[in-house]
Parts: sequence; structure tokens; C-alpha cells
Amino acid sequence: MGPYVAGVLVPLVVTILLQNRRRRKKRGLPVDVGGEPGYAIRNRRFSAPVETAWEGITTLAELFEYSCKKYYHKKLLGSRKLLSREMEISADGRSFEKLHLGEYKWLSYGQTFEIVCNFSSGLAQLGHKREERVAIFADTCEEWLIALQSCFRRNVTVVTIYASLGEEALCYSLNQTEVTTVICGQKELKKLVDISGQLDTVKRVICMDEIPSSALVAAGSNWTLTTFSDVEKLGRENPVDPDLPLAADIAVIMYTSGSTGLPKGVMMTHRSVLATASAVLTIVPGLGSKDVYLAYLPLAHILELAAETIVPGIGGSIGYGSPLTLTDTSSKIKKGTKGDASVLRPTVMAAVPAILDRVRDGVRKKVDAAGGLSKKLFDLAYSRRQSAVNGNWFGAWGLEKQFWNLLVFKKVQAILGGRIRFILSGGAPLSGDTQRFINICLGAPIGQGYGLTETCAGGTFSDYDDTSVGRVGPPLPCSYIKLIDWAEGGYLTSDSPMPRGEIVIGGPNVTVGYFKNEEKSKEVYKVDERGMSWFYTGDIGQFHADGCLEIIDRKKDIVKLQHGEYVSLGKVEAALSISPYVDNIMLHANPFHSYCVAIVVAAQAAVEGWAKKHGIDFGDFPELCQNEETVKEVYASLVKAAKAACLEKFEIPAKIKLLAEAWTPESGLVTAALKLKRDVIRKAFSDELAQLYSS
Repeated sequence: MGPYVAGVLVPLVVTILLQNRRRRKKRGLPVDVGGEPGYAIRNRRFSAPVETAWEGITTLAELFEYSCKKYYHKKLLGSRKLLSREMEISADGRSFEKLHLGEYKWLSYGQTFEIVCNFSSGLAQLGHKREERVAIFADTCEEWLIALQSCFRRNVTVVTIYASLGEEALCYSLNQTEVTTVICGQKELKKLVDISGQLDTVKRVICMDEIPSSALVAAGSNWTLTTFSDVEKLGRENPVDPDLPLAADIAVIMYTSGSTGLPKGVMMTHRSVLATASAVLTIVPGLGSKDVYLAYLPLAHILELAAETIVPGIGGSIGYGSPLTLTDTSSKIKKGTKGDASVLRPTVMAAVPAILDRVRDGVRKKVDAAGGLSKKLFDLAYSRRQSAVNGNWFGAWGLEKQFWNLLVFKKVQAILGGRIRFILSGGAPLSGDTQRFINICLGAPIGQGYGLTETCAGGTFSDYDDTSVGRVGPPLPCSYIKLIDWAEGGYLTSDSPMPRGEIVIGGPNVTVGYFKNEEKSKEVYKVDERGMSWFYTGDIGQFHADGCLEIIDRKKDIVKLQHGEYVSLGKVEAALSISPYVDNIMLHANPFHSYCVAIVVAAQAAVEGWAKKHGIDFGDFPELCQNEETVKEVYASLVKAAKAACLEKFEIPAKIKLLAEAWTPESGLVTAALKLKRDVIRKAFSDELAQLYSS
């Protein structure tokens, strides 16, 4: 009996020891700070906030020049050539654009730096002065980054604007910052032409693509219209010496995506962006010149801007793509051709949770459709690996792990090129289900971060070896995180077993305020008696014993129901979005009612798959979403997800409205970072919400 007992007890003891060790490991430590009293934590490895990881480098312009000279012959920027464009007609008569894209064509660091210097000189030759501002209004591409770095070499502040921004917000942003030069894509040029009469200060427009003749005529005498290549040529023929910035100079005025009303312009210094980039560099292990980064998120979002600051700093390569061409099955990829990830085969990438949710849902859909032995093998492999990732010694480790990777997960990993070793997730809370799914199926850790535009994306970042879910890690080395009491909501730093309160972020990564909005700046930005800047986030968090932060609420998202119960809209939405039938969801709580309701955007593939399986006839998807049986099935799945997340009864929506049409940035219902625009959605579906409460 001895060997058998040992065979059972030894793995059990080892599992318990490993789990205890993980629990005991300190990832953040208490720190004494100034300002409003609270409970503050710093990164365990750094006693003071990190400002730069590159000796002698204090600005983004210096970092880029340093990198281009150090890695002169290495590949830096890559883009795919458009081979063909065609329209496909679906069964219901709708037309979809499909692209056939070629291999990546690369610019070296040396070539990129030469173009940056030329374009910088060209801006000066066009008449753009240092004190004037440039706006970049385009989708993410290599010209975007080149334009940004060119402006930095002239110490010109760049105003970043989401390509999906509506006319009102676009006019507001350009006029408020008194932009004189706009750099845009062909698609965005058409938007500018439409509002040309409402722009007060724009003198020059530089188009990254060919200029349509219609735009030339429409622009008339409102502004000088030229192409990106012509400006670069002008600068090459007439070079101008650089006028480099200082660390305290404003590098970027980044307009938020406007989830609540008109966007706010956040003023970022070179020092603050560099601090976040430097801190992340210390967290992700082994980042270096062999890494390849897939860029597809909006560069007007701080998460992407920070990533594209880090990659050149370590000598890596950036290959550009788009959310609609990301994988072989993306909506704009012609059938039978390759998506961006398959061609580039990146090693690192950033993602917002909505993108990772789609990867998860896509894999599950294929597995369920395959059925039979394939599904049984996948479920077994997933269960075995999940046990191991959760710290169980009896799970699939070593050779068994390699076996399952080779037999089952290799095909999943091929979706993103097969070489991913690290994914950075930010912009919104990532569900534990998706985090674990990506960990297992892609075989790569997810570094879940927490930060805001106002803190240059810097705040917290989970450690490489932390396999827990639902947390956002300890403070980044550039930040201190402090919790302060929010008595009204019942969150106190004296709470047991974990201190709770509003999250306040301090450090060199904190920006200097909102452009021309002193009242709002004074409300959320504070400088303490020790000279440290703090930003009051409005988010509610709690600290675990190891110094890791968990986001548990948001002050603006908490609604008190008729009988006094508090409902956290974001928390409930995150729990319910686990349902395979949900593409998007907005919970609505009314203080004059005792229950919640929800607007649910149905996941077409999952809902249609269910209907076909159960023999339900339907003409089209909108008709299926109106079907009473469909609504009951989706609602049942929401209740199941709610119970799995241990939600209270009052947090579960009592009624739902099922929608067929997806919410996109173009529709104006979500931001470019795919966050809900609650007020816009409420107004757009006011009749539906009223009906849910009255029926």
C-alpha cells in the first residue's frame, strides 16, 4: 500500500504547497504617500516610480531616434499590399466588401527614420509652425506612426482623433484645439469635406492616400490639400533642422472616445507617456528585438500608442492590420486567403476584451459544430489543462501538456499565427472565462492591465506568473495605487478582509489635465504636498493580500433600485456576457422600479445554430430575434450565467429585448474601444426600454 498512498499524497501535497506559495507571494507592498488619506500600494520591485527605462532618454522623440540608430538595419514597420477588392452578395441580398491582401512589405528602422525626418521638414516647409497643432484623423497604419514621430521632431503637439468619431465630436475636437493641419486617410477626408464649413482654424489637409477629384473640388479654397508622399518629398528636397521637445512639453492631446457626452482632450507630456512605456517594459519578460507586434487597435487609443512606443524601444517589428482582416475568417478577408495574424505570425499583441471574446466564441462555435470525437477530445484536453492552470498537480503538465497542444490546441493557436507568447489586455474588464480560455487554448499568458487615458494607460498590470482571474495585478512600477473611502457607496479602506474604495492613481504617468477644461481638471486631478500628481478614477477597487487590485465597481455605473438595493451595471454585464448567445448587452436600472431590464444584441451564429438544431423556422435573423422561443432561450442562458456568477436576484434582468443588429463604433452606440455609450443607447432604444417596464 505504501507506493500507492505515496502516489496519491505526494502530488496532493505538492499542489497545496504550490497554491500556498502563490498566495503568499507579495506582488505589491504598502507605501507611505501624501494627499488624501487612504490605503496605498506600490510595486514590490521598485521603491520609487520608474520614469524611464532608457538611460539619458527623457522624450519620445529621443527614444525613437535612439532606436532607429541602434537598430538601423532591422525591420520596423510592415504593411500588406492590397491585391484585389471585390463585393460579395449574401443570401439575404446584402453586399460585403472582401479584400485579398499580399505579404508584408517592410521598412527598416533606418528607412523609417529618414521618412520621419523628411516629413517633419515637409511640415515646416508647408508653413506649419511649432506652436500650432496637428490632428491625426485616420485608421492605424504605418503613416500614422510616421506622422506622429515627425511632429515630435518639430515639438508639435499632436491631437489624436478616432477615425469613427461622429461629426459633432469631430468638429468640437478640431475647433477646441485650434488645429491648423489635419493628417487623414481617404475615408476620413470625405468626412472633413462634409463639415468643412464648420471648421474654424484648419488651413492644411494632408491625405495619406490618393486624393479623389471630388474632394479637390469640394475643398475649394477652404484649405490646402496635399498628399502624404508629396509632403515627404518636399521635406527631402528642403531639409529643416529638428526642434526637439523637452520632457514636460505636451506630446499629445488625446480625445477620449466619448462614452459620456462630448469627448475630453487629455494633455499628455513626453514624460508621462514614456513613464508608462518604461514600466511595462520591466513587467513583460524577454521583450526584445526578436519580437513581432501585430498593430490593429486604434492608435488614437492610449493602449495602442503606448504599445507602439515600447516596440521600437526594444528593437521589435510592427506589422499593421485591422480588426476586420485580423484572422482568416474575419469579415473583410476573401475566402481562401490569409488574415493578418496568419501572415505576420506575431509573438506579442494587445487586445481589448471584446476581441478576445470573439476569438473564444469563434473557437467554441467551430468545436460545437464539429461535434463527435473532435468535441470530446477538445473538452477533455481543455479540462485537463484547466486543472493544471488552476494549480492542480493532477492536471496536464509536461509531456501531457505537449501532447494536448500538438493534438488539439495547435489549430487554435494557428488562428493568431501560432507564435503568440504574450497578450496584453486592457481597455475594459476581461471575464475570467475568456482569460482562462485564452491561457489554455493559445498557451500564452494574458497580462491584464488597468489604466486610463488620463494615466497614459498606466495603473496596474498582472505579473507574468500570476494565473489568477478577475484581478488586474499590482501597481505598475510607474504608479502608486491608493484607495480612498467612498462612504456613500459603502466602500471603506477599513473593510475586512480587503480594503476597498475609490481608486486613485499617482505617479509620473499621470497627465496634466483636460485641454481648456479647468473645472473638470480640478475635480479629478490633485497634486499633493510632496509634489506627486494623483488622478481620481471614479472606479471602485479592492486590494488582495498579495497587493493585487481587483476592480469591483464604478461610481457612475451604480444605480439604486426602488427598494434600496445597489446594482453595478458593468459588473452584471460582464457576468451575463459569458452567455454564448450574447454579442453585446446593456443592463438598465431605473430607481423607480424594483427590477432591472436589458437590451441584448444576439450573437447571430450561436442563435441561428440553436434554431436550426431545434427545427425553428425563420426567414431572416431579425425575424428570429422576435421569436418568443428565441427570447426565452436567450433569457434562460442569461439566468444560468447570472447564477454561475452568484449574482443577487435583483441584479438579474427581469425582462430583455433581443436585437439583431450589432453595435459598432460606426453606429455610434459603442466607442472605438468598444465601450458602451449608455446615454446614446438609452435614447436610441427608449421605446423598447419603456415597453420592457410597462409590459
